[in-house]
Amino acid sequence: MSKETEQIAALQEENRLLKEELEEYKQLVKDVSAPIIPSIIPETILVPITGKLSQERFEMITSSIMNACYGNETETVIIDFTAISKKEIGETSVLGQSIDHLVNSLNLLGAETFFVGFTPDFTQELMRSGLQIRPDLNTFLTFRSALQYLMKKKGINFA
Repeated sequence: MSKETEQIAALQEENRLLKEELEEYKQLVKDVSAPIIPSIIPETILVPITGKLSQERFEMITSSIMNACYGNETETVIIDFTAISKKEIGETSVLGQSIDHLVNSLNLLGAETFFVGFTPDFTQELMRSGLQIRPDLNTFLTFRSALQYLMKKKGINFA
């Protein structure tokens, strides 16, 4: 094998390893952008949302939540938007549709959706986006109030 051939082979291997590492980092970003956290309340998961909300990212978040619910007997998903400010809201026109799609998708899987942490700015953007206020849209000002409501609904008391 010539020296040039060895160098090409070494560069190809380095390129392959870098691509693998890049894929690992992409997966890490996906996992961190919408972590799925088991709750102290049975059959309930918590999903804190951070970062910019583009349509593509919201679809990824929806997919992650649905995958977490499927087959895990998840009855309730609490999605926390507390960390989202007006500057993180991407395409306002699709935000309401994305949230509506998320609720419908989770309903089809048999999971109830609670939303917490809508700030006044975020709420105004949701209204501008055309979000239809549905009778089954469960919203709470704080994460704590959502948990208290759910505990009362399920008859759970913690001492």
